[in-house]
Amino acid sequence: MKVVRKGQGPKEEFTSQNPLIIGEAWRENLVDSEHLNFGIVSFAMGARNKLHTHTSDQILYVTHGKGIVATQKEEVVVSEGDTVLIPAGEKHWHGATKDTEFAHAVIMKSGGTTAPA
Repeated sequence: MKVVRKGQGPKEEFTSQNPLIIGEAWRENLVDSEHLNFGIVSFAMGARNKLHTHTSDQILYVTHGKGIVATQKEEVVVSEGDTVLIPAGEKHWHGATKDTEFAHAVIMKSGGTTAPA
């Protein structure tokens, strides 16, 4: 068993190292096991990522604020407590609204990759 307390996971700033991020964003990696990767991604007001895909399904659980999750066909405003399933290969983006910060937990298969769409 492994317990990681809130705020004790390694936190990395995404902005300078990730060309898919627009604005300021951070990721706190909490669990990276043989099968699953779990962390919290936080976006400053108006920050988001660019259109991208993943090689595995992605589950987002909104933990703070209000954000947008979008595909090429629709944009949905999500808020604390909402859960989003993004199937592998679906082109999408997500991030904060212009007037709120936004954070979500993210669960993906370990070893899955992300690529610009």
